[in-house]
Amino acid sequence: MVGRLEGKVAFVTGAARGLGRSHAVRLAEEGADIIAVDICAPLPTVETYPAATRADLDQTMREVEKLDRRIIATVADVRDHGALQNALAEGVAELGGLDIAIANAGIVSFGSALELNENQWRDVLDINLTGVWNTARAAAPHLIARGGGALLFVSSIGGLRGMMNVAHYVSAKHGIVGLMRTMANELAPHRVRVNTVHPTNADTDMIQNPGTYRMFAPDAPEPTQEAALPAFVGINALEVPWVEPVDISNALLFLASDEARYITGVTLPVDAGAMVK
Repeated sequence: MVGRLEGKVAFVTGAARGLGRSHAVRLAEEGADIIAVDICAPLPTVETYPAATRADLDQTMREVEKLDRRIIATVADVRDHGALQNALAEGVAELGGLDIAIANAGIVSFGSALELNENQWRDVLDINLTGVWNTARAAAPHLIARGGGALLFVSSIGGLRGMMNVAHYVSAKHGIVGLMRTMANELAPHRVRVNTVHPTNADTDMIQNPGTYRMFAPDAPEPTQEAALPAFVGINALEVPWVEPVDISNALLFLASDEARYITGVTLPVDAGAMVK
């Protein structure tokens, strides 16, 4: 059976592990070749979970290549528009074009709105919002040259509602909804569709760490997953603590495919019912 994305080329940021690796592999399973980037370096303001590494990005490459798909993987920071342009130019030259771009790279740190310091605020806004804008403006010319395509931003339920102790994250994730809605109109004449996907907690290193457990179970003697589990479950209407990365990737796959050819400007929750609870 021919994959839904056979002959397509997809660009994925934050592709070294977690959601980004899942997106790259899932789209490759459906026939896409992949252009992947990740910063592969730690940030001083992100202390609760370890940064992705070049070894992680190499593992993403191996998983895509096992599917007999091509992948061009580059270490690049989404805050650096020039680096993204160069990575895309290299990938497009090798793979022949661009049909899908997924702005996935993101970080989180914790603190109340009055406790966050300027560096925490700046890093989250620069990566989670400006990084998405950089990705979009690097990718859009290639999508237009292709005659159309899909530009997809990974937001969060925090892009649709307030959440305590992550004001910078919520601000950035709301911001990319506004960017999406604007670009959906601006790029529609070029047949480029622009949408956002909004996960609840997903089973990645971003939540599976003692720092996040402490935020969800502040009164527990030890910050363990077991102690935090009731709070994780309590966010969602469906009785699950989190969704799997592939659940987000499947939503992006649908929006990237011809099955969604007339869907643009939408905010799609993949949230186990968190937004209706």
